[in-house]
Amino acid sequence: MTSMSQFVAFGGVVLLGAMSPGPDFAVVVRRSAGSGRLHGMAAATGIAVGVFVWVVAAATGIAALLAASATAFTVVKVVGAAYLLYLGAKALRAALRTGGAPKLDLPGPGRRGGWAAFAEGLLTNVLNPKAALFFVALVPQFVGAGASIGDTLLLSVIALAGTVAWFLVVANVVSTLRRLFARPVVRRVVDGLTGTALVALGVRLAAATRP
Repeated sequence: MTSMSQFVAFGGVVLLGAMSPGPDFAVVVRRSAGSGRLHGMAAATGIAVGVFVWVVAAATGIAALLAASATAFTVVKVVGAAYLLYLGAKALRAALRTGGAPKLDLPGPGRRGGWAAFAEGLLTNVLNPKAALFFVALVPQFVGAGASIGDTLLLSVIALAGTVAWFLVVANVVSTLRRLFARPVVRRVVDGLTGTALVALGVRLAAATRP
């Protein structure tokens, strides 16, 4: 049985992990700056669902199998790195556009755009094997051998809530400055910085090895 203090400590560690700079942060910032609050929040929700999936996977041993299997780790790593490089290249291409008003990634404010942002956040997190390693190391410290399904689900919900709360704050803060980001020069700077960060993270992920 996991105690309340353990639940609080787990939530704090997950929140600190979410606040550390990485591809999740870059995706939420770019979505919020380029497409507005709702799309930034959709990306944030996708990331949080990805964290939920990893906590469940870690608690049930699935993430441990991924971390232990060289083949599975490599496959997820390569796919995840390719996806980050794709997102980075798309951002850099947008940064290099000249003339005219800045173009958004999305076809409009409808469902398709929201789901695209959600999927982008989800895939960015789920296709990162480093997230698996993080939760494989973290979750067993809070979920013992005799832990109930309720404990596992509660930890997963805490992780989801903490992650989505942080990235919703990021999305709302960035979106309030959207008029500033709508300026062509500023938008290109944002696209260039986030694109460079995503490419660098993709290269770093591709070169990563299992500990």
